[in-house]
Amino acid sequence: MTVARYSAAVRFAARPGIGYALTLAAAGFFAINGTVSTLALEAGISAPRLTALRCTGAAVGLLAVLLVVSPGRLRVSRREVPLLAVLGVIGIAMTQYLFYVAISRLPVGIALVFEFTGTVLIALYVWLVRREQVRSRVWLALVLSLSGLALVTEIWTGGGSLDAVGVAAGLGAAVALATYYLIGERGTVTRDPVTLTCWAFVAAAVFWAVAAPWWQFDAEVLGRRVPISIGALELPLWVLVAWIAVMGAIMPFWLSIAALRHLSPTAAGLVATAEPVLASIVAWLWVEQVLGGWQILGGAVVLTGILLAQTARTAPSSPVPETPAPLAT
Repeated sequence: MTVARYSAAVRFAARPGIGYALTLAAAGFFAINGTVSTLALEAGISAPRLTALRCTGAAVGLLAVLLVVSPGRLRVSRREVPLLAVLGVIGIAMTQYLFYVAISRLPVGIALVFEFTGTVLIALYVWLVRREQVRSRVWLALVLSLSGLALVTEIWTGGGSLDAVGVAAGLGAAVALATYYLIGERGTVTRDPVTLTCWAFVAAAVFWAVAAPWWQFDAEVLGRRVPISIGALELPLWVLVAWIAVMGAIMPFWLSIAALRHLSPTAAGLVATAEPVLASIVAWLWVEQVLGGWQILGGAVVLTGILLAQTARTAPSSPVPETPAPLAT
């Protein structure tokens, strides 16, 4: 499916209200997934293993649906393999892994604020490397993002309020996420976003099958009952993992795709920046992750910069879903 045909499909019977609702719902699922993932990590499952389970579960689910609905769309040419491999390994596998490392050491909302600065990196990249024209607001976006991050880390105290490894992982996730969208834009020239992301998840699953071999994983761990911070309720770990793969990846992915029938990529991306706010609220209400005043102020400043960066590009970008959609963790 070409970009022109995809854009025409997006404009068909557009209802912006539905698009906004679907995008917010996707952001909500992604936000809840942050806290569920934190609980899984605290239960003793490692970040690489949890990433492998999420990527593999999402790949299997998306492949199963497409094989039933439209198997012809899954055809892949040899020329597409390198792009899909980089998209899956760096864009999905490393983004998710670094995010999990970050939330194991930082509040979920703060980790997402760091990750979402990938938007600013994209605007700078297309200006410096691709020589695209960008609006002057990109400089204000950069200043706001850097200032907000300084507030979040309380840099005047030596940055001691946040874990250094967690901060580095969050910034690494921003670079990986920016890579995902920049490479994904190239992929949408010849392939629709649904199958593009499906094959990217498959590539990520293959990568983790090599990096974290399944035969080294003790599957009995998934049967362990873990507290979920709701009274005395405990659930098997596999329930949390299943949620992460289905409701934390496949469901919000499809909601993001559905939203693009009713909204432009820029509009959907702006709405999707609600995710860090929603994630902070969920983590506060669920596991009592309380942010300090400077962190809340810094997060708001960074999000303002992200919103400006979202609209800094003069050339329209192709929609590539996954959070945050479509810039779319």
